[in-house]
Amino acid sequence: MVAGAANPPLSIIANPLAGGFVGQPYSTTLAATGGNPPYTWKLVSGSGTPPKGLKLNKSTGVISGTPTSHAVTSTFTIEVLDTKMAKVKKNTATATFAITIGVTTMAIAATNGLHTCALLTGGTVDCWGHNHYGQLGNGTTADSPTLVPVSGLSGITAIATGVFHTCALLTGGTVDCWGANPDGELGNGTTTDSSTPVTVGVFSGATAISAGGAHTCALVPFYGGIALCWGNNYVGQLGNGTTTNSSTPVPVSGLSGVTAIATGGYHTCVLLTGGTVDCWGDNADGELGNGTTTNSSTPLPVSGLSGVTAIATGFDHTCAILNGGTVDCWGNNFIGQLGNGTTTNSSTPVPVSGLSGVTAIATGGNHTCALLTGGTVDCWGLNFYGELGNGTTASSSTPVVVSGLSGVTAIATGGNHTCALLTGGTVDCWGENTYGELGNGTRSNSSTPVVVLGLP
Repeated sequence: MVAGAANPPLSIIANPLAGGFVGQPYSTTLAATGGNPPYTWKLVSGSGTPPKGLKLNKSTGVISGTPTSHAVTSTFTIEVLDTKMAKVKKNTATATFAITIGVTTMAIAATNGLHTCALLTGGTVDCWGHNHYGQLGNGTTADSPTLVPVSGLSGITAIATGVFHTCALLTGGTVDCWGANPDGELGNGTTTDSSTPVTVGVFSGATAISAGGAHTCALVPFYGGIALCWGNNYVGQLGNGTTTNSSTPVPVSGLSGVTAIATGGYHTCVLLTGGTVDCWGDNADGELGNGTTTNSSTPLPVSGLSGVTAIATGFDHTCAILNGGTVDCWGNNFIGQLGNGTTTNSSTPVPVSGLSGVTAIATGGNHTCALLTGGTVDCWGLNFYGELGNGTTASSSTPVVVSGLSGVTAIATGGNHTCALLTGGTVDCWGENTYGELGNGTRSNSSTPVVVLGLP
């Protein structure tokens, strides 16, 4: 090109840019026509910027990176410059673009408590609901009917909610907890509540966690497939042969080959290699499943149970999925949470009536829910707040179908509410909403599913 030559017109191809998700790599290439490539690309000052975590390459026009903020749309203006013509006559073009960053929910937790948490892509967690002890982890003790992010925490691979505390499993197998801590359930060697995450004890290599009424447990294969527990132990729920609380992790006695762990109000159960189950702790209602109502501070096998593929512990009842997709439950049944058509407690497993094709189970304060093949959900037990999700507040001792719900991939049950993770990463909740635990911006109970705001 020589001085005085025509300046080829330059324009940006202003096609809409694809959206992205928090924690997932993103890349898109801007394009232009005319001029004399290669071009120089830059953001127009004061016009906005791409979403956090994304950067524009000035030489290639590529916007790339890993987004770190969700539920946002960023609008910005790009200028392209014909570099070869810059010394003759500036040849530029501009176009305005928008990128929306969403979030994919990977898991949900609401066990026995009055708050709910969601594990998001990118390894962060948002929580909502009751927060009197800081269990939402955002540095406050104010309840929230909408999502709030847990402060300063990333690299999370699993989440567990207790009644008044919450714990997260991090990359590398360490654990952080936050919320109420009067019995040492945060595991950091103190009994001081914390509204932000604190690190549990000194161990790594954990692969699973579970938070109960006021105690917490972690599965640590590195130590031979055993479980470590900490917190309240007044009925032996830590499983170490004592009834002394511990603010740091202690190993469960005589236990190995654990594949899953579940903590109830005051009892704990594990699924063992081979499909059997051991439980320990409170047994006043038969929740240990060994045919007695005697507490135990060490693990005892559940009577007559084999072929188990998953377990769940409610406040004082327990359920197990068996090979073939049926469910057995045991323990407290005052309102039908065992699902066998009666309201009689059982200290040994009883089958849930008319239920098959179960792929996941969740046990709440006094109700139980099952995820079925095909993505629907059945629930049974207490329904005073609408936690069964069938449009009524009538309790049921046999399974009832949650209204208008399909495409469910995971379920979680709180004290008196239930949540479901749906295909696409949205979450629906129903039941009690006194503290905002349904996450829909209100404090009104709902006997049918309502959408949690802000996901995705």
